[in-house]
Amino acid sequence: MLKSPKYILTALLISGLTFYGCGSSGPGPEPDPVTLEWLMSLPDEQLMERDTDGDGLNDYAEIYDHGTNPLAPDTDSDGINDYDEINEHGTDALNSDTDSDGLTDGDEVMVYGTDPLDMDSDSDGLSDGDEVNQYFTDALNSDTDSDGLSDGEEVNEYDTEPLNPDTDGEGFTDGQEIEMGTDPLDSNDPAYIEELATINFNFDRSDITDSAAQALSENVETLLDTPAFRVRVDAYTDHVGGDQYNLRLSLRRASSVVSFYTDNGISEDRIESRGLGKAPVPCSEAEQDEDTPGCEKNRRAETHPMNPYQYTPASYQSVDPVEY
Repeated sequence: MLKSPKYILTALLISGLTFYGCGSSGPGPEPDPVTLEWLMSLPDEQLMERDTDGDGLNDYAEIYDHGTNPLAPDTDSDGINDYDEINEHGTDALNSDTDSDGLTDGDEVMVYGTDPLDMDSDSDGLSDGDEVNQYFTDALNSDTDSDGLSDGEEVNEYDTEPLNPDTDGEGFTDGQEIEMGTDPLDSNDPAYIEELATINFNFDRSDITDSAAQALSENVETLLDTPAFRVRVDAYTDHVGGDQYNLRLSLRRASSVVSFYTDNGISEDRIESRGLGKAPVPCSEAEQDEDTPGCEKNRRAETHPMNPYQYTPASYQSVDPVEY
């Protein structure tokens, strides 16, 4: 069998030896340690029976078939022996990083579980090496923080944090913001109303008190800053008096709040209102007013913001980053 000059040269370069030939007398006694020059002086049949480095490949295959070093079980020092690279993983036993992703083949197979033949194991647009060493994302999960954007999109396209599902901390995930067309890097976009102030009324009255006017004015300011929002006003009475009278009283209270809003610049088409009569839960004895019947907490009008977006933010607190 002819020996390939290519692999002879490769083997010689691996060992750093210069081979001048083996002479006419045949191989001498086995040296200690064994050298590549001595191995190459052996007949092919003997080389096929030897596995000097114990890596599972016979010395002939290493020298003439694969160009690997028969004196080193892991020619490229990547943590995987030559036999496993060639016969199990299909990686290049002469290249410690077969897919050129920044991780050695050994680290990919034994540490991270990534594919040593694919530089982007999770197909998210980031190489496995960059995920592990630069961004600390999960190289086996294309969306590490589960926000609806791939890690690659976050890093390369939107400049959001691939370890934080809500980069700007306003409650919408980064993916939700991109879908809604808002800015995931601006905590004020979209402007969102979580709640608005509730006001109370005097007994059997529907006029707006000074303290109630102050609370409603703050609601107006918030609504002017969030023009996408509509509101629903729900007004109630306490449990003193008949049902029909209280229903009419609750309607008047709702109308008073609507008039306050429209008089202060909120468009009428942004407002719904309901008079719901007696409050759902009667006052307890401890909640009864001292000077008037019933209780003030049930004589109220609630202003409920109506979310115009297809998503509701989880909270107004920053979501804790994912740790890996």
